[in-house]
Amino acid sequence: MSFAHPSFLFPALLVTLLFAALYAYGERRRVARALKYSNLNFLVQAVRARSAPARVVYALWVAAVALVALAFAGPRVRAAIPVVGGSVVLCVDTSGSMTATDVQPTRADAALNAMRAFIEGTPAQTAIGLVAFAGAAQEITPPTRDRDQLNAGLAAIPAPNGATAIGDALSLAQRMLPANGHRVVVLITDGENNAGEDPMQAARRLGARGITLYTIGIGTNSGALIPGTLQTAGIDEDALRAYAQATGGAYSRADDAAQLREALARLGRSTSFRRGTVDVSLAAAVTGALLMALTFLWTRSI
Repeated sequence: MSFAHPSFLFPALLVTLLFAALYAYGERRRVARALKYSNLNFLVQAVRARSAPARVVYALWVAAVALVALAFAGPRVRAAIPVVGGSVVLCVDTSGSMTATDVQPTRADAALNAMRAFIEGTPAQTAIGLVAFAGAAQEITPPTRDRDQLNAGLAAIPAPNGATAIGDALSLAQRMLPANGHRVVVLITDGENNAGEDPMQAARRLGARGITLYTIGIGTNSGALIPGTLQTAGIDEDALRAYAQATGGAYSRADDAAQLREALARLGRSTSFRRGTVDVSLAAAVTGALLMALTFLWTRSI
């Protein structure tokens, strides 16, 4: 928690302590007057019966005053804030290594199914674009809120074949995104770049423009062969982690189709929110005032 006006914290503490002391003094005076003018046995029984509620009432009054006093200091908290009008570009690897079957049925099929689940689970106000890349990157669908258009785009993603140009995909995603607002790129790949632009340079440009990159590595490093070749399908986790960190994003590993779907589902939720500072001054003041009113009504009934 932080405060917009920290200089008000000490006065707020003094006000709360002063109220607590005055309230306690007033209660002692009330009991003293009752002792002076009331039947002693009756008074003892009455005070004993009311002692627990009295302590609760005292605590409620002090808490209420503390909340109202604290409101003047401008309390702020870090929280997840819903984002309206955010944009996401999904970049999916369609290189030859994505035909490997270490993730069932293939890396490519698992990626498509996970992307479909991501689109279905992301709030409708978030625009989503699609990029496919192998030896070069191509725009499949520009950022749109039309889910039917996105599903058609998924069906148009080409079959896996060729090299892996991660940097080209990141640069294309950057050009597809708006100049401002909450913008995210999600990269789904085995991470073994072997063509096109340097991915790290492209990632740094994303970060410089306030675009967050999340990378998802798909594969098991089990030594599975790329069908039709004698080449093994690996996964470069260190590179994927570095790309994401260059933008303040994060890397996730997906060893199987279920993990990939879950990783994208988490991202779908996170891209709809951003961490930010929320001013809770009004909430503190209203809560304190409401607590005062409820406490007053309760004391009238006991």
